Amino acid sequence: MLRSIASTTALALILSGHALAEETTHDDHESVTLYRVFVGDHADPKITAFDLDKPDNRWTFETKGQSKLYGVGEGAAVVAVQSDGDQVNFIDSGISLQSHGDHSDIDIEEPEALGETLTGPRPFHLIDHAGKVVINFDRGGYAEIVDAHDLSEGEVETVRMPQARAHHGYVAPIGTGWVTSVASDAPVEGDKAPERVGLQPVAADGTPTGEVETCTAIHGEAFSGAYLATGCKEGILTVKAGSNGPEFAMLEYPSDLPAGETTGTLIGSKSMQVFLGNYGAKGLVVVDPVDEPHFRYVELPFRRIDFALDPANARFGYVLTEDGTLHKLDVLKTEVTDSAKVTEPYSMDGDWNDPRPRLAMAGDEIAMSDPKAGLVRRIAKETLEETGTIEVGGMPYNIAVVGGSGMVHEGEGHDHSGHDHSAHAHSHGDPQIYKGYFEDSQIKDRPLADYAGDWQSVYPYLQDGTLDPVWEHKAEAGEMTAEEYKDYYTTGYRTDVERITIEGDTVTFYRDGKPLTAQYSYDGYEILTYEKGNRGVRFIFEKGEGDAEAPQFLQFADHGIFPAKASHYHLYWGDDRAKLLEELTNWPTYYPSSLKPDEIVSEMLAH
Repeated sequence: MLRSIASTTALALILSGHALAEETTHDDHESVTLYRVFVGDHADPKITAFDLDKPDNRWTFETKGQSKLYGVGEGAAVVAVQSDGDQVNFIDSGISLQSHGDHSDIDIEEPEALGETLTGPRPFHLIDHAGKVVINFDRGGYAEIVDAHDLSEGEVETVRMPQARAHHGYVAPIGTGWVTSVASDAPVEGDKAPERVGLQPVAADGTPTGEVETCTAIHGEAFSGAYLATGCKEGILTVKAGSNGPEFAMLEYPSDLPAGETTGTLIGSKSMQVFLGNYGAKGLVVVDPVDEPHFRYVELPFRRIDFALDPANARFGYVLTEDGTLHKLDVLKTEVTDSAKVTEPYSMDGDWNDPRPRLAMAGDEIAMSDPKAGLVRRIAKETLEETGTIEVGGMPYNIAVVGGSGMVHEGEGHDHSGHDHSAHAHSHGDPQIYKGYFEDSQIKDRPLADYAGDWQSVYPYLQDGTLDPVWEHKAEAGEMTAEEYKDYYTTGYRTDVERITIEGDTVTFYRDGKPLTAQYSYDGYEILTYEKGNRGVRFIFEKGEGDAEAPQFLQFADHGIFPAKASHYHLYWGDDRAKLLEELTNWPTYYPSSLKPDEIVSEMLAH
């Protein structure tokens, strides 16, 4: 059984477990928005990077060949996959964002190429999901798996997953397991690729754990919500984590879609459970993996060049057609609401890899490479009007944008005139709510998505002395000595669950590296009143399906009382809902796994 070290001993209460630590906020901060653009050249083996609003802040990175670029790990790194060069390069983007519920903090430094590379026969598909970056080597018959947290710290250590046969496919994490595309055993002539026939659940070493699910000519994949979706000749195959392993469902193409076409490229929305995919040369489909109709079709006036979803406003997507027109797509209404000419025509005749524009979202703008003009064009997403151009030279082709908005402290190195931005800051909204003073009417139900992500326990950092500066800082203004504070938090933080991942409705607990998984649904909230007079709210989730040893109830406390992304949380778990509410001395505490130990210390010192 998972152990949170629950205690029925009631201390004379000070706040919901952690309140001693978090009663101050800092107002010496400013908001900064920065998007950094990475552009691969079509012909020359190089990547050009620049800050969108200050393009003179510019860097060049050499590669072995033409690169497909991916921002991974929430944009902390950029991966350059060079299929024809048999190499993968990694770049520290220099931008790190940490969410704090009502805002994010942003750390800004110069980008830097990591010294380690991956080499192998034809790397191609890359998947960034659940803390794993997975790259398929099409002619090697394997995938290399990189831990996203390690990559954010500049470490490139890989685990190889073998496939039964080399093919153009992918490997993806699903819950505590994996799935891999599968190729036919039939012999092929020359360099012809084997036929892809389906998707199969496998263990971490590539050993099959289930049967092959049919998906003929499998191609294209994306995650949204609890689902992985992949394109097939028959339809869209969806996968989600289940209590007994991955669960598959085939969404067959309906008869009212144009006959003879399929989907081979998919994009998943990050803020609602929906996919946008291609369908033939002139069509798009909006795919709902749960509710019918599963497919809604949009026909375009010309053949499609590239398309993107807006991560900041999931309702809208953008698609560029070969006549040089950019179209704004309302995903909910499934209709084009606006169109504007943004570049000269680019015919889709010819090779699939001929130089054509590519789109990437950058906050309120769309960054579009324009190979013929040697430019990156800046286009306002609301009006589709060009707001400026950036001269790149050569033939700018594949493009990735990382960054966003965040808070920085004044006087900590942020320099508006240049690009040496080393800064970090903290703020937690209404300080009275944070301290536990609020009205019942202010409380709103919260989804499990508020706690989604990959989380690490802070208990090991207490044990090894990393957090000692925190106790010394508290003792300077508090009523206990540093040693007394450490003893108090030792009881509070103690747990044997070192890591928790939350994806969709699935929660996975890791104890000694071994996973325990279950699905949870919302079960309301409870208000607790403490002896000091302040209050706290616990948001409760109940187990549906899952491992028998997984706790029946989870109770989250993060000092918030309405929907907002948690920056850290205290978690109570067990099988007795009412008894858990009496637990006030042990509150295992979790911060994002992407944070380094010194960053966690910085977070705690700021409270």
